Amino acid sequence: AVVSTQSTGDYVYAVTPLLEDALMDRDLVHRQTACAAIKHMSLGVVGLGCEDALIHLLNYVWPNIFETSPHVINAVIEAIEGLRCALGPVKVLQYTLQGLFHPARKVRDVYWKVYNGLYISAQDALVPAFPRIPDDEKNSYIRHELEYFL
Repeated sequence: AVVSTQSTGDYVYAVTPLLEDALMDRDLVHRQTACAAIKHMSLGVVGLGCEDALIHLLNYVWPNIFETSPHVINAVIEAIEGLRCALGPVKVLQYTLQGLFHPARKVRDVYWKVYNGLYISAQDALVPAFPRIPDDEKNSYIRHELEYFL
């Protein structure tokens, strides 16, 4: 049966506890399947106002980026990319910034992988999220066009 786009948003709140439980499961297959479902669900509800449930699910997806199984890693990265489309790249960037300069190399590598994917897919949308840096005598860092808009 085909479900209309408007009614898709109603199902997000119904399946969120199920996906939350699957993402906490010890079995890798449950977490992989939940990440795949979250990817498709988040792409299906873009712009329908379900961001609160999607952020809640992102909080359960995010710890799985340190998984070692290649299938789970791919599913988690794809879920994060789907959530990027629904929540916006700035929200995912806020989660990513916390680990880019972590002391442990394995942690940094994972976070840089997420950041690089984010940068490739939504480079223009990240510009307002970067911090303001004052000009110095040699370089101009101020983004004048952005400040005209703000």
